[in-house]
Amino acid sequence: MRFASLRRFSAVLLLGLVSVFSTVQAQDASVPALDGEKAVAVAGASDMPIPALPAGLSTYRLSAGDVISIRVLGEEDLSKEKIRLTDAGTVSHPALGEIRALGLTTGEMEKIVADGLRGRYLVNPKVSVSIEEYRPFYINGMVEKPGGYPYQPGLTVRKAASLAGGFRERASVSKIYIIREKDASQRSQNADLNTLVMPGDIVTVDESFF
Repeated sequence: MRFASLRRFSAVLLLGLVSVFSTVQAQDASVPALDGEKAVAVAGASDMPIPALPAGLSTYRLSAGDVISIRVLGEEDLSKEKIRLTDAGTVSHPALGEIRALGLTTGEMEKIVADGLRGRYLVNPKVSVSIEEYRPFYINGMVEKPGGYPYQPGLTVRKAASLAGGFRERASVSKIYIIREKDASQRSQNADLNTLVMPGDIVTVDESFF
């Protein structure tokens, strides 16, 4: 009798475990998939999807007047803080000498420095290049304080005018022109308050006669 009771208890316990396992499976199946992103395993922060960087940050091209810092992980002697690009678009590095940075992105600059240090100085150099100060843009015409101002990412004509003290009373917001630094012809283009301004650009605000 005791053995038969033990067998019946084991059978009841087994049925209970099967029921619990089935319930867990059903709950997992009811969890909806994420929209727009691939599902990731909950194994750690490194498995989380990494958002894409804004295009402007990765494609910005260095030019004369930009100030950059070159940092080599664990190597202060091979790092250099706040170097201004020369008129020729070069920077001086303590180990590599003059480096031509004109027209390069920060990522391309990192690769050049890392390749130059690899082998002769370090086995596997970790290099980061950051922009500390952008070259200025220029705004003239009917603003309170015409002149050159440090560029800021996301700058528009409206923000540029604010940096210059705002529009003057006779300023015409429908007669705004911009000359792009990268435009070889240096022709004047129509602009409005939401037009993006880049380093080296020249913005002109005309006077309104009405």
